[in-house]
Amino acid sequence: MPRVALLGVYFYFLIAAPVYSAEPQMPFETNAPFGDCGFLPPAGTYTGRLFHLSQQYPAELPNMADRPLFFKIDFRTQWRDYLLAVRSYCFEGNVGDKDVENDFAIENDKSAKWFHMPWQHYGPFGREGIHGLTKEAPIQPGQLASSQQSSGQTYAVAFYNRFGGYEIGQVWKHHEQPELHDIKFPVGTVEFKLLFADIPQQEVPFLAHPVVWQAYITKAFDSNDRTIKNLMLIQMDVMVRDDQSPGGWIFGTFQYNGVQGKANPWENLVPVGIQWGDDPDVTENAANPQPKQTIRNSTIKETIINDDDTELPPTHLGWNGRLNGPVDNPQSSCMSCHATAQVRVKSPLSPLFQPNPPIAGSEEWMRWFRNYKCGERFDADVPSADFSLQLAISVKNYQQWRGEEHGIRTTNYAFQAKQQSGNGLGSKFSDTLFENGVPIQQPRIQRDIQQDDR
Repeated sequence: MPRVALLGVYFYFLIAAPVYSAEPQMPFETNAPFGDCGFLPPAGTYTGRLFHLSQQYPAELPNMADRPLFFKIDFRTQWRDYLLAVRSYCFEGNVGDKDVENDFAIENDKSAKWFHMPWQHYGPFGREGIHGLTKEAPIQPGQLASSQQSSGQTYAVAFYNRFGGYEIGQVWKHHEQPELHDIKFPVGTVEFKLLFADIPQQEVPFLAHPVVWQAYITKAFDSNDRTIKNLMLIQMDVMVRDDQSPGGWIFGTFQYNGVQGKANPWENLVPVGIQWGDDPDVTENAANPQPKQTIRNSTIKETIINDDDTELPPTHLGWNGRLNGPVDNPQSSCMSCHATAQVRVKSPLSPLFQPNPPIAGSEEWMRWFRNYKCGERFDADVPSADFSLQLAISVKNYQQWRGEEHGIRTTNYAFQAKQQSGNGLGSKFSDTLFENGVPIQQPRIQRDIQQDDR
């Protein structure tokens, strides 16, 4: 199946289609802690770290004077300095352990500088229990390098600083009733996401000297069967709420290049580029899904791409050379996907993910490549999630779990749930599974790993 079709299936299942569900234990505990994960490794198969959600969101907006110093850098004239300063900010206090498996354990930071998004544990793509990774997208042969023969999958975890954590806390102030108004993150918000792949290392030259994390993931993208598997760091995405940008957001992407051989392996994440607009006047149709070289487009003015081919490995970028990373859709862009973030799903992430996609470059197609401002609605009748797809998915997962009338939808779900150890739906919830509305497993309260001593 073509990659864009697989991506369409994935995003439809994850965001739009009902998924398998479980009845909550009643009464629902008001503002009980959010669930950590949906999939714990079976007992006796793993003894390392376990993921815990960082969820002590700030009750008050942080002081603007506490914004990172890179906000003083002109991102247009010093784009590389800006991105590397953002990277350093994200790494500070989070990397440096002798074992990279222990890096980014933000829940152990008593100063609470970084936070996770709640309600990512739910559903068949939900958080696994080792590093809190969620399933993102398939990887097609040839997508990463001409020598890549295997297909694979991407898993990721995201982090928000105090400014972003404050807004998450405002939306989720009442855990059983999220605020579904138009969302607007405060200036100073920084979000970054680490993405990992399960492609064989020898097939992709830039994955030399990899950063490896273990994770409890599915054996293949279209599988429900899980196993503990090694994943390699491949990409890092950043979003910065910076009013230097005309639309209020700046996007950046890094690609792993282990050939660089940095002493700190996380610094092998090299800048792909920076984006602050979607060049709505550029309507030619070009993509590079199986890159042998990086094809840059000089007509694109609101994206800057790294021009150093000795640093940046061949990569496909986004549609017409807009910014996108190696595991992203080559006919999209960072901003075109994130602009669709809404608290209720109406439009998909890409015009390709529709039954009858519009012609590339047409007026309807270019609706995804407008220059939206922070907090601006993609669909006029749906509140904005302000470019935060994670927040949009968080709300959607909760809505699907709870159901429209405090009940649970049990029909027409996307993936057949399988009985297996550790296949629960997160702490505070039972793991009754359903088939055509009929329970196929008796209720059982999953062990609350927030109270685990390990």
